[in-house]
Amino acid sequence: MKNSSFSVRKLAGLAILTAIVVVLQLVGSQIHFGPFSISLVLIPIVVGAALFGPLAGAWLGLVFSVIVLIMDSAAFMNINAVGTVLTVLIKGTAAGFVAGLIYNVFRKWAMIFKNVETGKESWSINFGVVMAAIICPIVNTGLFLLGCVLFFLPTIREWGVGSGYTNVVSYMFLGLVGGNFLVELLINLILSPIIVQLIRLGRRN
Repeated sequence: MKNSSFSVRKLAGLAILTAIVVVLQLVGSQIHFGPFSISLVLIPIVVGAALFGPLAGAWLGLVFSVIVLIMDSAAFMNINAVGTVLTVLIKGTAAGFVAGLIYNVFRKWAMIFKNVETGKESWSINFGVVMAAIICPIVNTGLFLLGCVLFFLPTIREWGVGSGYTNVVSYMFLGLVGGNFLVELLINLILSPIIVQLIRLGRRN
């Protein structure tokens, strides 16, 4: 009965977070730093991954990826449709999954070093939230860059030359994803305390 109750709460929680991911990504698709829109959905992905595990994080990342594929991938689809689908779906899904794994590692440490007298978990659980919030955009952007190298490098090189870059690597890091990545990372870091409180509230309920 207890497991059934948890499953219902988990499904309800995932449904809410899925809706939040959809809405935030639709809003984020209208905000651009450089050639691509920013991802506002990494926060609910981290929350879901921490509350319900890596597979939940992967699901939320997949939902995010599908919205990106529909709303913000036309330029790449015209070049290599298969490469675009693989890159977009894998990067978001992996970002959510890895965020959940990282958080679980630090949460296990927190439980091991739990303060017996106060009953409070150690600082490592908060650090786990911060690390998950950091690793999520790193994986998302890193796999996107890998996809660019594997499937779109000649086109990326042409874009770089057209933007005044003589080095394709410089263009990829500075012109293509630099602004977006820094904004996404800063948003996650600044809102990490809120993520901590959301996770604690979710676990308490």
